[in-house]
Amino acid sequence: MDVGTTGGAVSGDHTCDDCGAQVAGRFCSNCGQPAHTHRTLAHLGEEILHGVMHFDSRIWRTLPLLVANPGRLTREWVLGRRTRYVSPLAMYLFTVFVMFMILSFMPVSTQIRTAEDAVRDAASGPASTGTTYMMATNEVVQAEVALENAPKGDDPAAVARRSELAARLQRAEEAEKAADAAMQEAPSAPNVAVMGANLADTLRERAAAGELQVNTGDKHLDKKLMKKLQNPELTLYKLQQTFYKFSFLLIPISIPFVALLFLWKRGFTLYDHGVFVLYSLTFMAMLIMITAAIMRLGGMVAMIAVLAATTIAPIHMFIQVKGAYGLSTFSALWRTGVLLLFCSLALSLFLAAVVMLGVAG
Repeated sequence: MDVGTTGGAVSGDHTCDDCGAQVAGRFCSNCGQPAHTHRTLAHLGEEILHGVMHFDSRIWRTLPLLVANPGRLTREWVLGRRTRYVSPLAMYLFTVFVMFMILSFMPVSTQIRTAEDAVRDAASGPASTGTTYMMATNEVVQAEVALENAPKGDDPAAVARRSELAARLQRAEEAEKAADAAMQEAPSAPNVAVMGANLADTLRERAAAGELQVNTGDKHLDKKLMKKLQNPELTLYKLQQTFYKFSFLLIPISIPFVALLFLWKRGFTLYDHGVFVLYSLTFMAMLIMITAAIMRLGGMVAMIAVLAATTIAPIHMFIQVKGAYGLSTFSALWRTGVLLLFCSLALSLFLAAVVMLGVAG
């Protein structure tokens, strides 16, 4: 392979630069890589612009349908019309990450912020410890997903790729442990504004004085829980991060419940239900973000926001069920009612798993 003066890589033998297969056209028929690879700065800028514009165009086609016509969006993806829309899994993971970033670092009321500032002043570590931990957790999630989707097989390229991703995951986990250890040294975790300062102080004082007792039947677990109670802010913060890190568990937990609604109807697969669940969870995460932002205003506005959210959620679910599965109004109505019950059961199972992983871990 010779590199020309323009920086473009020219393959004189017409073999793929990546896998070495013979190339007959513009792309390799074995791995899909372009036959002509570029090494110019101008082309790098072109790829960046193309990637951003392509992603943006798909976002602006996906979001309106997700909000106004989720049933059509679900059916489009299931039927294979996918190039124009964002992948439901990618959209869900990105939305969950943005949601927890916003909820963790959103400005809070003056009273709670004052309490947080006092805690931060007393902390021995930097105020950015919570941010570091969250970014490390996000890297672990991304590395796990990349390793799961890595090519399988015994060929050298696939083995090398899996080895590279496994090393990335190991580095991410080590970084997460280091950030977690730094947080443990601080008296509380930053950016946790959900728990009031008085309640946190009361729990800490009563736990330190031995007035709070935990008896699960496992002495080792009891000891861990008591330690968590002595640092309630950090415990809540870690619960929030565990919720984000294991948010993908909502998918396998929810799919069986949706499948139960269509046991006697042919033509639907677990994949179809998975797409439905992913788009539905993505919309609900967006709704939570918007509602939480409006609730910061307080007063009547916050109350209206909560009422609106509790109304919009089942309506959106009804529209998606009806459109995605081609149901009649009555069939979609009773399935929506049952689905709301299933949602509460799935959420309870998920929260129980989060508590066990975040507090007892």
